[in-house]
Amino acid sequence: MKLIEVSGLLTFTLAILVFFLGAGVNDLVPALRRWNIPKAVTGGLIAALATFAAYSLFGVEIVFTLGARDLLLLYFFTGIGLNARLSDLVAGGRPLLILLGVTLVYLVLQNLIAAGAVAALGLPKGVTALVGSASLIGGHGTTIAWAPIINARFGLDNAMEIGVAAATLGLVIASLIGGPVAGVLIKRYGLAGSTEAAPVVGLPDEDKSEDISHVSFLRALLVLNVVILIGSLGHEALAEAGVRMPRFVVCLLVAILFTNIVPALLPRLEWPSRGRSLALISDISLNVFLVMSLMSMQLWTLGGLGPALAAALAVQTLVAVLYMLFVVFPAMGRTYEAAVIAAGFGGISLGATPTAIANMTAVAAVHGAAPIAFIILPLVSAFFIDIANAGAIGFLVR
Repeated sequence: MKLIEVSGLLTFTLAILVFFLGAGVNDLVPALRRWNIPKAVTGGLIAALATFAAYSLFGVEIVFTLGARDLLLLYFFTGIGLNARLSDLVAGGRPLLILLGVTLVYLVLQNLIAAGAVAALGLPKGVTALVGSASLIGGHGTTIAWAPIINARFGLDNAMEIGVAAATLGLVIASLIGGPVAGVLIKRYGLAGSTEAAPVVGLPDEDKSEDISHVSFLRALLVLNVVILIGSLGHEALAEAGVRMPRFVVCLLVAILFTNIVPALLPRLEWPSRGRSLALISDISLNVFLVMSLMSMQLWTLGGLGPALAAALAVQTLVAVLYMLFVVFPAMGRTYEAAVIAAGFGGISLGATPTAIANMTAVAAVHGAAPIAFIILPLVSAFFIDIANAGAIGFLVR
């Protein structure tokens, strides 16, 4: 096996090219646009298939350097926080609690399905968490953290391989189901987003506004950098105090605090909140992040799943789609925002928070802004649910 390590700059450049590849394919295939499949997902999956072909046919393993990806994630979620006005947070209070409630119920349901599937298919007990919330709601990071513990507890030597394969397939599925589910709901109920609200993220392709200047762009970038630096210091302080929280969540919370205090204290300051420059930076960050995440997937690890594990994940996918349609959407009020949140729930249930946001962005770019959805879903999926998931996994491996 020949190993090719792609440098950081080349990885970043290829990610941009892959995004344009996905945009071109979406333009050529109307069904992809109709079902709100993100361009980054289309391009990223094509690139992942290409690396899989190189591995399978020519014995070449391509490894990308992903250092820039983490910074892009910080830019994106900090941008989301800078757009979070107090009025939106107040309006989002009840929906946030409702979404948290239905997500917690789903967390339990997902693990019950995993336990039932493992028992029915005769799989080792330790596999339960790996086809449940550890790899699906938790994603790759949670899987990597818990796999050694599962191995030690159940003697499952290939726990890491099984978990990573399940998380990879879940990420692919999550990228593909959110947009179609939202499309069905929007069409069935005749829903549409606000055309007057400034987009938090997801600028329409046909947007030709000229209010993005180099000054406004640099101003937004400066504010983002300052908030990220302060958020990073806060993250380190919390870590020293024993509080474990993802860095991007801390940056998100600091951005929310700043955007609701600084403009009030300095009214003459041109704050970038709800500006198109900030939306553009958020768009770029999310799309390139998602492309880098997808094109770096090692699809050959899915070979470790086997028919039994694939069947278990098929059941999880079916239940997730039904839950999005018949639980999440009604619980969130059957509105346009509810449809966008349902699209994002695909990322919560089977993929990761950036996948959830990408699903919602693809919908919002076509059908209109959904500001509350972009505030409450990251808080649920990237903060509250991680805490609950850790308890659930601990119960499964006790």
